[in-house]
Amino acid sequence: MAPKRTQTAVEPEPPSAGDPRHAARATRTAGRRTRSLLLDGASRLFKERGLAGTSISDIAAAANAFPSQITYYFRTKEALFVEAACRDVLYVARAAEEAALKAQSPRDYTRALVETVTATDSVAFFAEALTLTRRRPDLAPLVERTIERLRAEGVRAYAGQIERHGWRSLRDPDASSRRFWALAVGVIVEGHAIGRSPEELAAEMLRVLGDQATTNSTNDKLRLVGSEEASSTGSEP
Repeated sequence: MAPKRTQTAVEPEPPSAGDPRHAARATRTAGRRTRSLLLDGASRLFKERGLAGTSISDIAAAANAFPSQITYYFRTKEALFVEAACRDVLYVARAAEEAALKAQSPRDYTRALVETVTATDSVAFFAEALTLTRRRPDLAPLVERTIERLRAEGVRAYAGQIERHGWRSLRDPDASSRRFWALAVGVIVEGHAIGRSPEELAAEMLRVLGDQATTNSTNDKLRLVGSEEASSTGSEP
């Protein structure tokens, strides 16, 4: 028998008769915190056990909440699954963009994105949500919005790097962003199915992506050519 849980701070705070506006804000804050805790617990359990192997009571226990709160905030376990997967993939996209900000070359930029995305199982989790929407078309709008946000934020980040460094993109930034995420889902789902490691996933994705942009600096190209010649002849550039 599951241990009996006591009321905690996760529960919405009671209204205050003295200041209704403060009470409303406190209730909204408590509600957001409850949703966040439920999503945190659900994400971990779903990735460990899958949708079928995770119960509403399991998620509630992980969040120190009540099963009724899950149905209140998310309606169904499937809706919670999709929202958790969408949130996870947006988090990993943000982490990838932050890692890529340090890149000083187009190849380093692509490598930082790829290594961050393939280091977690968030994309595979999101792919399961994509599959689930075939049986639950009512959940498709959230997935569609997430895909559009991934693409839009990818375009913004990529275009910013191109402008910052003066690179020349080999494709339209929008096409590059769409291609990146389509390949990420395909390569990662396939890799998980055949047991590839994160390092193997990254290597395969980099191979399929190829070069995304080039530098425009003639001086850099001359310096690189000179360095290659020097290394082959043993002389100074």
